Amino acid sequence: MEQTGKLLGLVHTYHGKDQPVDYFLHVEEEKIPLNELLGQNLTITYLGLKHCVACGRKTNKTFNSGYCYPCFTNLAENDLCIVKPHECHYDQGTCRDAAFGESYCMIPHYVYLALSSDVKVGLTRKHNQLKRWVDQGAIRAIPIAELPTRRMAGELEFHLSKFMPDKTNWRKMLKGDVNEVDLLALRDEAYAHFPEEFQAFKLREDEWVDITYPILDSLDKITSMSLDKQEEISGKLIGAKAQYLMFEQGVFHTRKHAGYQVRISV
Repeated sequence: MEQTGKLLGLVHTYHGKDQPVDYFLHVEEEKIPLNELLGQNLTITYLGLKHCVACGRKTNKTFNSGYCYPCFTNLAENDLCIVKPHECHYDQGTCRDAAFGESYCMIPHYVYLALSSDVKVGLTRKHNQLKRWVDQGAIRAIPIAELPTRRMAGELEFHLSKFMPDKTNWRKMLKGDVNEVDLLALRDEAYAHFPEEFQAFKLREDEWVDITYPILDSLDKITSMSLDKQEEISGKLIGAKAQYLMFEQGVFHTRKHAGYQVRISV
C-alpha cells in the first residue's frame, strides 16, 4: 500500500471501553486504517514540501500544527484565546472572525477531569469531549461542569488549575505510566474549589468514560522522531495514542507535521 499527499494528522473513532479506539492516518482525502497495520513496517517519507492546512499555499515553515504565517496571525482558530479561553475577547468586538466565535466559542462547553499520566483539568466543546480526550491520550475522563460559553469554561478551568494540573506529561502518557486515582473523589475535591458563581453549573455524571488504545507493546524509552531531522521514518508500527504513532524505535507526532507532503508506504 502506498499513499502520497499532505499529512493532516490522526483521526479516530471511539467504540466504547471494551474495544480499542479505531485510528486512521489522514493524508489528503484518504484515511488509512491503522489498527489493521499494527505489527507491520510503516514508512513515512518527507517529500520536501509544506503546504498550509488552511489556504493551501506553499510555506517554508508551518505554525500551530500546519498553518502558514498569514493564516497563523489572521485566523480566529489561531488566536491566543484558543489556548487561553479565559482571555476570550468576543464580547469586546475584537474577535478575528465573529462567525467563528459564535459557532466555536459562544456555545456550551464542558470542564472535565481526565487521566492520562496524572489527572488534569481541561475544557472542550460539548459533544467534542471524546475526540478531545482521545487526542490527549486520556484513559479515563469525566465532565464535571457544563458552561454556556467557552470563556466561562475557561475561567472555571483557570481557577481550578490553581489546585490541580492542567497539562499532560506526554512522555508518561505514551509509556502508559499512570497514577491511578478515583475520579469521582477528585471531582468532589474539585467541587469544593468552585467559586460561588459557578456552583449552578456543576455536572454530576454517574460514570466516567474509559478509553482503550490500539497498542501491541509498551515503550520503555520515549524517543521523538521528526521529519525535520530525518527525511524518512520507518519501522514496525506498534501502536497509536493521542496524536502519536508508536514505533519500536520511537514515536512520531503526526499533528506537529500537518501540512508536510509525505509518502506513506506499508
